[in-house]
Amino acid sequence: MSSSNKEPESSDGLKTFGAVLKSFRKRAGSTQEALADEVGCSSHFLASIEQGRRFPPPGFVDRCEAALDAFGTLRLAANQLSRKPGLARWFRQWARLEREAIALYTYECRLIPGLLQTPAYARTLFVNQLPPLSDEQIEEQLVARLERQRLLTERPNTTYSFILEEHLFLRRTGGNDVTLELIDHILELVEHRNIEVQIMPVVREKHAGLHGPMRLLETPEHKWFAYAEGQECGQLISDPNVVSVLQMRYARMRAQALSCEDSVSLLKEMRGAI
Repeated sequence: MSSSNKEPESSDGLKTFGAVLKSFRKRAGSTQEALADEVGCSSHFLASIEQGRRFPPPGFVDRCEAALDAFGTLRLAANQLSRKPGLARWFRQWARLEREAIALYTYECRLIPGLLQTPAYARTLFVNQLPPLSDEQIEEQLVARLERQRLLTERPNTTYSFILEEHLFLRRTGGNDVTLELIDHILELVEHRNIEVQIMPVVREKHAGLHGPMRLLETPEHKWFAYAEGQECGQLISDPNVVSVLQMRYARMRAQALSCEDSVSLLKEMRGAI
C-alpha cells in the first residue's frame, strides 16, 4: 500500500460528519475555541472538519464524543466517511471490499504485504519513502496500517493466502532485528487456521507471477475482484475475463511455491541464519 495524499478533499460523508459535529457542539453550548482546546487541536483544524474539508484524525472522534456527550452519533457518522486516514486515494475502494471479503489472496515480490507487516517494518518503509513524509504523516499511515491488520484476527472465517518471494526476507529491510521480528510475527500468524503463507524460492525455473504483484478477493456474493498497484497508482479490476486470468496465474503459483509446511521450515531456517 502506498502513501496517502494529504490534500484536503470534500465529500458528502465529510460534510455530514462536520454538520453533525457542529450541531452537537452548539447543543453543548461550546465554541470552536473551547472544544478545540478540550479535544487537543487548533480551532482552525476543528473549523476545517466542521466545514467538511478535513478528515478527523485517530482519536479525535472519541474525544469529541466524550466532550459533547454525543450518544455515539459522531462515531456512526464517522463510519460513513468515504476515506480512511493513511490510505492512498487509489487504494480506498479495494480497502472497502477487503473488509467484507470471504477470501483474500495476495502475491507480492516487492515488499512484505501490509497485512503481514510489523510496526517496525512498516515504519522503515514510511521513513525511507520519497518524497519524505512528515512525522505526522508517518504516524497516520502507521495507525491506518495497524487498523487494517485487525482483519486477520477479526474475520476468522475469511481465508487469507499469501505467496511471498524468498528475497523479501533475504533483503533484511530495516536490519537484522526488524527481520527477525518480522519472521517471528509471520510464524505466529500462520498458526491461525485461516492464514496460509507460501514462500516462492529464489531459484525457480518456472514462475507464473512474472507480470508482478496481484491481489484477489471474493465477496460474500461470490463475486471476484482483483487489484494491481504501481508506483503512484492502483487499479481495481472487475472485468471477469481479466480476473480469471489472474486467478489462473495465482493457482499456478500456489503449485510452484513451497508448501505451507515447507515455507514454515524455510522461515525458521532463515531466522536461524540471521
